[in-house]
Amino acid sequence: MTPDYAELCRRTRERDRGLREKVMSLEEAAAIVPDDASVGIGGSTLSRTPMAMIWALIRAGCKNLVCVRSITSSEGELLFASGTSRHLLTSWFSLGIVWGVSRIMRLYTETGRARFEEWSHLAMGLRFRAGAMGVSFLPMRSMMGSGVIGQLPDTKLINCPFTGDKLVLVPALNPDFALIHVQRCDPYGNAQIDGLPFMDIDLAMAANRVILTTERIVSNDQIRRQPDQTKVPFMAVDAVVEVPFGSAPHECYGLYEPLFDHLDAYAAQIRQDPEEGIRAYLQRYVYGPKSWTEYLDRLGLAELLAARRRGTGIYDD
Repeated sequence: MTPDYAELCRRTRERDRGLREKVMSLEEAAAIVPDDASVGIGGSTLSRTPMAMIWALIRAGCKNLVCVRSITSSEGELLFASGTSRHLLTSWFSLGIVWGVSRIMRLYTETGRARFEEWSHLAMGLRFRAGAMGVSFLPMRSMMGSGVIGQLPDTKLINCPFTGDKLVLVPALNPDFALIHVQRCDPYGNAQIDGLPFMDIDLAMAANRVILTTERIVSNDQIRRQPDQTKVPFMAVDAVVEVPFGSAPHECYGLYEPLFDHLDAYAAQIRQDPEEGIRAYLQRYVYGPKSWTEYLDRLGLAELLAARRRGTGIYDD
């Protein structure tokens, strides 16, 4: 996934950086991503997952994506089980701490149907940072003394030319596409993120093309009122898609919390029978709905409103 940097710079120079509207539908955005592409996924674990875009890619029949994310949750299970991805590179793969290690990840990797490539969390961050900086690697100490390095042929051990200390070199990550969900952005792609940005800023700068999903599209005038909140600039963005509850059943900070009842039911379904459980879930919530609105309807208005109340208020249900 480490590119020819001369070619990457050429593509960057040729990009249209004009201030133009980039608003499109989920389906139109999904059509931009070809089979076999490398795709960086923004957010972390249950936070600001670009679930609507992943949902659209699965429905579009996209295949064999190499997906990279800082920490992976249920979206990785859907990507594996649908065949949309057969190779997922991340630092942790679990629905969430309370539900334990992903049973779908174990099922698909242990049967040879998919590959889970595990790096440390710091390594993931530095690989995105190197990609954003336009350098081919960065040094670190993380993973030294563990058996992880032995499973990762892309790493290199060197002696620091200044101190002589042993260091690990990790290669840059420059995905073909980045999928990032934000609280708001304007039609041009100036995106504002509330709460933790995770690795999304570096991811946006490292990727060749960026698809933004957003809870709401606002005017450029509103964006300019709080310029310090703009984390992803328009010149890095190729598509903007407005999708309310675009991270559901995960959370979007300041707007709604995870749909815990739904996730509890999902985890129980997978525990009972991982193979049949994920197949039935995909059929009901991904392939079955005719639109994102119908998907939200299947999640349930009561649970969506409860998640919204928890995310915006000070009282529990």
